Amino acid sequence: MQRKKDAPLRSDAQRNRERILEVAVTELTRCADVPLSVIARKAGVGQGTFYRNFPKRESLVLEIYRHEMQQVADAATELIRTHEPDRALREWMDHLARFAMTKAGLADAIRQATSTPDGPAKPGNTPVTSAAELLLRTNEEAGTIRPGVTADDFVLAIAGLWQLDPHGDWQSRATRLLDLVMDGLRAGAPGGQGPGSGGTTEKPRSEDV
Repeated sequence: MQRKKDAPLRSDAQRNRERILEVAVTELTRCADVPLSVIARKAGVGQGTFYRNFPKRESLVLEIYRHEMQQVADAATELIRTHEPDRALREWMDHLARFAMTKAGLADAIRQATSTPDGPAKPGNTPVTSAAELLLRTNEEAGTIRPGVTADDFVLAIAGLWQLDPHGDWQSRATRLLDLVMDGLRAGAPGGQGPGSGGTTEKPRSEDV
């Protein structure tokens, strides 16, 4: 009986936590110094609930970063389950682009949270790297990308994402960049897929800018 009574509380607590994170992403992107009371109010939770979840600003900021990164990583498994391998990889790149823009928008808040000598360290990017490795190996086994591409290769190839302005026209620029990366991955695939997966030959070098 006690377990049944507790279940809704756990569910409510999870919803409160997710709502806080959702609001905090928006507010901290706008202003790294936004008062935590503002985030709590807009999330519709009391101060006690807020501080039970996030006793310090640093814990909130780093949990946002970790949460957003884990969502990107988790998307890889779902995309592989529901899409052809190369389409799963390309759509996952879009998830990664959105994460990059969130990270850029939170840059000031992350720097503040990790700037003190005894403060917490920024979470590593292992979940995203592991997701990239999973997608690359799935595609390699399917013959839809060139063999031998590592997660490190992939991260270097998409490094331009981190240079985009989250307040500018990043969507179209990210799409172009990631399409070029995907074309490069498909070139030389054993399955015979050319750039754009349309069986075409390599794009003229004048377009690769």
